[in-house]
Amino acid sequence: MSHDLILYNSLSRKKERFEPINPPHVGLYVCGPTVYGDAHLGHARPAITFDLLFRYLQHKEYKVRYVRNITDVGHLENDADEGEDKIAKKARLEELEPMEVVEHFTHHYHQNMDALNVKRPSIEPRASGHIIEQQEMVRKIIEAGFGYEVNGSIYFDVEAYNKNHDYGKLSGRKLEDMLTNTRELDGQQEKKNPFDFALWKKATPQHIMRWPSEWSDGFPGWHMECSAMSTKYLGESFDIHGGGMDLLFPHHECEIAQSTAANGKESVQYWMHNNMITINGQKMGKSLGNFITLDEFFGGEHKLLEKAYNPMTVRFFILQAHYRSTLDFSNQALQAAEKGLQRLMNAYEALQQVKASDKTSVDLNSFEQKAYAALDDDLNSPILIAHLFDLSKSINNLATGKETITTEELERLKHLFSAFVFDILGLRNDNANASGSENADLSAELIDMLLQLRLDAKRNKDFATADKIRDELKEKGVIVKDTPDGYEWEVV
Repeated sequence: MSHDLILYNSLSRKKERFEPINPPHVGLYVCGPTVYGDAHLGHARPAITFDLLFRYLQHKEYKVRYVRNITDVGHLENDADEGEDKIAKKARLEELEPMEVVEHFTHHYHQNMDALNVKRPSIEPRASGHIIEQQEMVRKIIEAGFGYEVNGSIYFDVEAYNKNHDYGKLSGRKLEDMLTNTRELDGQQEKKNPFDFALWKKATPQHIMRWPSEWSDGFPGWHMECSAMSTKYLGESFDIHGGGMDLLFPHHECEIAQSTAANGKESVQYWMHNNMITINGQKMGKSLGNFITLDEFFGGEHKLLEKAYNPMTVRFFILQAHYRSTLDFSNQALQAAEKGLQRLMNAYEALQQVKASDKTSVDLNSFEQKAYAALDDDLNSPILIAHLFDLSKSINNLATGKETITTEELERLKHLFSAFVFDILGLRNDNANASGSENADLSAELIDMLLQLRLDAKRNKDFATADKIRDELKEKGVIVKDTPDGYEWEVV
């Protein structure tokens, strides 16, 4: 492909031209969910963001190995090195085995991702299945002089690492400031410094999930899994590591330190982070009562929801904002996304009705150039969608005969529209994308038939009927404009 992809690198804090280490092969690692509860809107955003990247890289004919992990052990409460394992806690409360919890919520997560049309990754490893790899990396870190043992637990010595490396380079934090501002936390006195983090934790007697090691019966630290599994499946150096901005510190910062200490070099060329989702301007959280699961979105079963929203509406809502910008949920925003999605689907239906002519008045070259330029500019999906809306106007004009297109260009138009809407953006025309909206099957042919009836009513001076047809179409998102020659219409 001749298009040059530019990506924002969180490490350099600037846009950089994407140049794979071993083209056309691309290694992509994305932090997946901790499977102890139902997936929510915050899970949907990174999944859709990196699904867009995965799809576009494949469209550009790269061979992508996409690895997205499942965290099923080691993620302790409050993202700290103390407290109960989140999955073990759920198992204890529900009187289940931890792996029962893992299987249930992993299966449920996959169901939600399938509903959102998120493609499965190439490999989806679990932390619990890679204990040996994590222990081996801990040994390498100890041998390099950056790990120390206390009472059967192994910690990463951040201060020692920072003497020759830059701990904080991803998040922009300075160790000197952390030394000044950190305080001793309960249960962390055994560390040299509070900001040191666990590589391996000795299990307490009541801790369910544990494995034998030369240090203790214990479990790996949360940060260790991604370093070990990305190295196993993508090598010591790979192209892109992604995740939500909430993982930038400490999780991804610790990953950089671990991998550098173990392998003697940094592993990732491009760090990418999607921004957060807020709800009516507030951070989403269970304590605020604004925590909405994907099942609740799809079923409309939450006090903050005015109605149910189809998965494709949720996907389109997320794609309408650039992945690095904050995205604020509201019912008004979801309903606007619903209308926008329907506008594209109506254009697709209208495109199937277009008849070829002997000349072309649609500038497909301009659209194609602008569409690729939008995606090549750090996956600017909202700009691409704006161009698709403009193209939809031309499609409606083609369907009504106001513009013309040759057979060859019509096939090209169908290919381009499908490629960008379905293959790259990952949208789906399943006749339910408007959550049961009555206008889901409102085709261009039907609209023209209704407007012809309206013209007949106006000629017969039956203005009440003419106004009723216009108003009913407006309610369904079809805007009618009277012209000297008859009418024009557009789906909005």
